[in-house]
Amino acid sequence: MVSASFYQALAPVNPQLNSCQLRYMATDFDVQGRGYGARVLVFGEVELRAIGVEQMWANGRDTALGFYEACGWSVVPGSAHVSHVTQLPHQVIFKRLDDDVVT
Repeated sequence: MVSASFYQALAPVNPQLNSCQLRYMATDFDVQGRGYGARVLVFGEVELRAIGVEQMWANGRDTALGFYEACGWSVVPGSAHVSHVTQLPHQVIFKRLDDDVVT
């Protein structure tokens, strides 16, 4: 099982863009590494792009940064922080959705 939710929210990077925050993404341990999480992100990108969203952003858990980077997301330098909810290390990450933009 994979779940993710997206909320329209002002981004801490490129705040001029119409952005949605990815929150609470999770993949059951039993199916991690099978591509399901990546497919959920691609589906989200397609749907968000269709309604005019130009950027996705999130507070990515440090242990998941490799996954997000493999999916085309970028880490905001100097954004390391500890989540007040989970008490785990995170960094701000983002992905531009407007066509032909390299982040």
